[in-house]
Order: sequence, then structure tokens, then C-alpha cells
Amino acid sequence: MDFSQPDPKTVQRIEDLLQQMTLDEKVGQLVQADVYWKQDVPQMVRDGRVGSMLSIRDPRTINVYQRIAVEESRLGIPLLFGNDVLHGYRTIFPIPLAMACTWNPGLVADVAAAISIEAAAAGTTWNFSPMVDLCRDPRWGRVAEGAGEDPYLGSAMAAAWVRGFQAGDLPGGRGMAACVKHFGGYGGAEAGRDYNTVDMSERRLRDDYLPPYRAALEAGAATLMTAFNELNGIPATADPFLLQDVLRREWGFQGVVISDYDAIGELIFHGLVADHHQATLCSAQAGVDVDMMGDAYPFHLAALVREGLVDEAWITAAARRVLALKFRLGVFTAPYIEEGLTNKVFLRPEALELGRQAAVQAAVLLKNEGNLLPLAAEGRRIALIGPLADDRSALLGSWSCEGRAEDTPTLLESLRQALPAEGQVHFAPGCEIDGPQADIPAACEAARAADVVVLALGESEGMSGEAHSRAHLGLPGRQQELLEAVAATGRPLVVVLVCGRPLAIPWMEQHAGAILLAWQGGTSSGPALADVLLGHAAPGGRLCISLPRCEGQIPIYYARKNTGRPADLGGVTQFNQSHKSVYL
Repeated sequence: MDFSQPDPKTVQRIEDLLQQMTLDEKVGQLVQADVYWKQDVPQMVRDGRVGSMLSIRDPRTINVYQRIAVEESRLGIPLLFGNDVLHGYRTIFPIPLAMACTWNPGLVADVAAAISIEAAAAGTTWNFSPMVDLCRDPRWGRVAEGAGEDPYLGSAMAAAWVRGFQAGDLPGGRGMAACVKHFGGYGGAEAGRDYNTVDMSERRLRDDYLPPYRAALEAGAATLMTAFNELNGIPATADPFLLQDVLRREWGFQGVVISDYDAIGELIFHGLVADHHQATLCSAQAGVDVDMMGDAYPFHLAALVREGLVDEAWITAAARRVLALKFRLGVFTAPYIEEGLTNKVFLRPEALELGRQAAVQAAVLLKNEGNLLPLAAEGRRIALIGPLADDRSALLGSWSCEGRAEDTPTLLESLRQALPAEGQVHFAPGCEIDGPQADIPAACEAARAADVVVLALGESEGMSGEAHSRAHLGLPGRQQELLEAVAATGRPLVVVLVCGRPLAIPWMEQHAGAILLAWQGGTSSGPALADVLLGHAAPGGRLCISLPRCEGQIPIYYARKNTGRPADLGGVTQFNQSHKSVYL
């Protein structure tokens, strides 16, 4: 979908609307609300004081609010409806970190287009995705949402997501706007702790962290979201350097800039301002067009104009950008969604097959000693052990939107379907994902009775994603104990890692015969993993991010600079010792 300059007729319609709008109605286009807001949202929509809504995934509810906007407000301007649809709507695909391991932008674009078909059928017109934040600290939970550590690969993935999301030809006669996030540098959060401060040189920011944002915008992304973090002392949602100097002047971005959820209000907690009035002023002056649930613009922006602190011409320009987006997306001509449309597009066979292919291409074979994989399953007894072997939800990962566990075959079900011989696959969970309960002796008994062991380990869907940072990156719960006990049986051991981030697995690397990094692969990942294990498909993944041996190495990434005494050279003899850049 083309988000360049609207045609002359549309420009005239926008200007006609702006001429009719009061200051409060213009401000309304810059307000995004959700249904849980402690305000009378229906009345605010009726009064033209809300321009978009978020996190509504029920078509009937969307139509209720849209009818208020179109049929009961003074000017009948329709709403936009936004959602975070990162790697699937009802059909869930591999997490974005896994998709980056495909190194296949064409596949990523196809996946994004399939996602938009389902999201559009449910009424979403604004997708708060892709997340293009570079990350070199896997403690950060949101590493699952991006493309890893490399700016070039991250740029290619960012552009592919945008092209796919905005491809057009969507159900309901409307388009989809991608929203690039989080601008900027959010992935550099100190200590990998979500929302934490980011402090880096402008050189590093421009060389490493900014290129994926620019690539996404050059691919045509219609909107951009500001970040929660402060960058070099200034919260990103109030940073004129990012939003004016770089985004508007250097890059020439003409689209809509929206805050993250309550990011304007959070300027108070950053210590930048004392109240929402000042927060509104700082964000407006920096160039944030739309306030997402910040309790700021709807109650303070018009007042700032009347006080002479904000120029109404800027509000008019911001409202013009929002209206242009609505026209481009077709919501003026097709404001309502057909409420039964989802039945025609959810879980389509072609989407499930695409997800299966994506999960195969995303899986990374980290180790395969003695060609243990693929399994020669004919006549062999397989012990499938581990808490991830028969878990549906963990395969979906974070931000799985309307994905449902009941739609997701487990690895156990998929292997048994592929190997229908009675008793060929024996299952023992061994332990919980992240709890004290375990029956490790039973798991070892199953291992000893088998010819080969497949051990499914890793994280639950709730152990990565927003606000889910981890200080320790080893196997959670009693999984390491299970791994060591099963390995001690001496049976050939294949480990399947289901996770949302790189894990620190040095013991596993030394003692397992094969390691398949499956990530969280979505609705079709169970059958895809069975395909890989049995040799029906070859794993296509290449790492897009480094796996640390321990947390003390972090940040660790392949494109590190040499020191004057590099780790891979002999060093310099000093004080009778060889000195180089290594740990003791």
C-alpha cells in the first residue's frame, strides 16, 4: 500500500475537514484510547475527542465504537483500530527472533502478509509492528520481538516485515499500516532490564541501532512509535534530536508518530516534568503526533494552545497526518468490518503450511555430532522427555494475540502422528518448566529403555517478551538437573530447545549429541519439528544473535571491535604474564 502524498481529491477532502474542525476535534485525532480507560470513552468518541483505539480484537465491539464515530459524532470521522500483531493473529508464526534466523526476507514478507489478512479480517487497521530494536543483551525479554544483534540483517528483516504488513489486498476493503518501534535505541537498555535507561555514543547509535528504523521507513512504513527509554539523558518520547533532527529533517519522514502506551505520562516518572501538563508540552514540542493512553493530550493539549505554548498550526499538521492515514487505509469508504469474516480467513491451510515452512527454516542446528540427526526411526524406540515435549502454549511465544493452545499440536503429538507404530515414542515429562515438581527417575527409566532420547527443554511463553527480563539465562526450574541425569544414562541424546531468547547452555553443548534450537515456532511448530527430527525437512536457520556461555560475557556479539590486545592473539608479555582481552 502506497503511503506517499495523497491524491489531490483526498488532499482537498482533508483540508475541508480541517476547516470544519474545532481545536478540540483536531486534538481528538491525536488521542488513542482503550476500552479500559477510566473515562467515558463512548462519549469522548461521540464528541470527536478520540481518533483511534487499541487492543480491541472483537469485530462486534469494533463496529460498536465505529458506529458511534461515524453516525453519532458531528463530522463522522471514522476511528483507526490498532493492535500489537507481531508474529501472528490467530495463526501464530515463529517469533520475530526466529524469523530473522531464516535469513530469508521473502519468507518474512510472506508471513507478514498472511498475518495482515487475519488481522484485517478481525478489524485491525494499525499494526504496532515490526519491532526493529537491535539487541545484544539476551537478558532483555523483548529480544524475542526483534532480529537480533546485527544492523544489516536487522535492516533487511525490518523492511521485509513492513512490505508484508502493508502489501494490500486485505479482507474488508481496507489496508494495514505498519508501526515501526521503538524509536530509538530501546534494545540497548542497561543491564537488559526492560524500560531501563540507554546511554551510548551518537556514533554507536547511528552505526548500529538506527539503521533498521531507517530501512523500515524507506520500505514505506506509515507510522512510527516512540520508545519508553531515555536516550543519553532525554526520554525518547520527548527527544527533539530523535523526532525532529533525525526523523523529520534528516530522514524526511512524513508519517504519523505515536507514543508507546502511557509513555507521555511516564515522563513524570523519568523526572523530566512535574505533571501531565508539562509532559504534554514536552512531547508536542518534540513532535509526537498521537498520545497512546497517556492522560496527556486529551486534557492538556488544547489548553497549551490557549496559553500560547503550543502552536495550533502544529496540531493541525498532526491531525492532517492522521486523517491522511485514515483515507489511505480506506476507513472512510469502508468503516465497518464484516463480523463473520474471520471464519473465512483464520487458520487457513495455506497459512498453517507457511507457518510450518517458516518454523523449519527458523530452526538452527547448533550441534550434530556423529550425524545423530535425522533420527533413523525405523524400528527404534524413542524416549521423548522434558516439560516442553507436550506443552502447547510455550510453542506460541509472547505476543501471540488470538493464538490458541488448542490449535497447536505438541511435539509429542506430532512425533506420534509421524510414527504411528504402537509404543515407538514413550513420553516422560521429567519436570516442570519452572517449578519444583519433578519425576527425574521415571525420565531416566524411559531413557534407558529407549534407543535414542529427544529431550525438549527451554522456556515457557511467559518467560520472554515485554517486562520479562531474566538475570540468569540457564535452563529454568529443575531442567538442568533433568538434563544431567538423562545424559548420564548414556543413551544418544538430542536436545530440542524451545525458547524466546538465547540461553547459556555450555554443559548441554558439551554433553548432548545434537542440539536443535527451535525457538518458539508458533501454531505449526510441532509438526515442523517432527519433520526436522525425522529428516523430512532440513533445518534452515542460521544464528542472528550470539549465545553466551554465561551472563558475565554479556554483551557479546560477533561484530566486536578489536582491542589493542585481542583475545585471539598471543597478547603482550607484561609482569611475566600474557596480557590480552579475556576473562580469568
